[in-house]
Amino acid sequence: MAAEFHEARWWRHEAEGRILCELCPHGCRLKEEQSGFCRVRRREGDRLLSLSYAHPTGFAADPIEKKPLFHFLPGSTSLSFGTLGCTLGCRFCQNWMHSHAEVLRAARRRVAPEEVVALAEREGAASISYTYNEPTVFGEFVCDVSRMARERGIRNVLVSNGYVNPAPRSEIYARIDAVNVDLKAFSDEFYRREAKGRLQPVLDTLVWLRRETQVWIEITTLLIPGLNDSAEMLTEECRWLVDELGPQVPVHFTAFHPDFQMLDREATPPATLARAHAIAREAGLQHVYVGNVNDAERQTTFCTQCGARLIERSWRAVHIVGLEGSRCVQCSQPLAGVFDPPAEA
Repeated sequence: MAAEFHEARWWRHEAEGRILCELCPHGCRLKEEQSGFCRVRRREGDRLLSLSYAHPTGFAADPIEKKPLFHFLPGSTSLSFGTLGCTLGCRFCQNWMHSHAEVLRAARRRVAPEEVVALAEREGAASISYTYNEPTVFGEFVCDVSRMARERGIRNVLVSNGYVNPAPRSEIYARIDAVNVDLKAFSDEFYRREAKGRLQPVLDTLVWLRRETQVWIEITTLLIPGLNDSAEMLTEECRWLVDELGPQVPVHFTAFHPDFQMLDREATPPATLARAHAIAREAGLQHVYVGNVNDAERQTTFCTQCGARLIERSWRAVHIVGLEGSRCVQCSQPLAGVFDPPAEA
């Protein structure tokens, strides 16, 4: 097996003979031939291997809005791919076929970093999105692909749960241009019970992104009826986002549908999304959206100064109607986001 897979980073030997994986807060201490919580980082002999390096489960040329990213190169195409595994164990996972799959039973076609970048160029993609499952579990591959992409003028996007330790986080995000962080709920109890993790490391990642990097940030919260959709919890979350990330951070409230191990909850009613949208606006967030439903008004971007419609969306259809570059054509107010050509490597 060792010959098939890539040696992992972010681990060390411990005195008692175990290997400590330092990628995420789980801190898995592994015996011989044991995999970590994520299922894709496995000890073989005296090494830790990444079972998902260079083994994507598939590619798609997606609208960037599907990530969702609404203020990052709107209307552009992103080459999306993922692998297997996750640093959290959400009972409500909407993509569990990848996040909770048994990696050793998966197809083993190898795709080199340069092949990913070449495919993005052939598709005319403005960015590469590391998505579908948690990208930090294949962080070594993200580092290698993102470096090559940056050299070719292609942007890099993470769709992440934010559950990662500081040292690997700095390396994985070194050439990342935008991220959508899935903030599951503003409750440590929820994280422990429903996601097998903790809230604080996710908040630490968000604060670090805001204060220490130039990465464009957007937030998604999947609203699950009766679990994370109370007015009190949503108000607390939105106030924290305003205080720590600023009022211009785009926030997406998306509709849950019963899946994986959570089949006993109803799908999120549109009224719940509308209520969350109102709470967020009342808390001071300027760009609030709803997702997984047909609600064109709450998927439209408005000027924060004059209220003009800047970007209209209907599902994945995007119409830039009131922007010139990054400014409102009515009053010249700048719109927070990334609208300029890709930066130099």
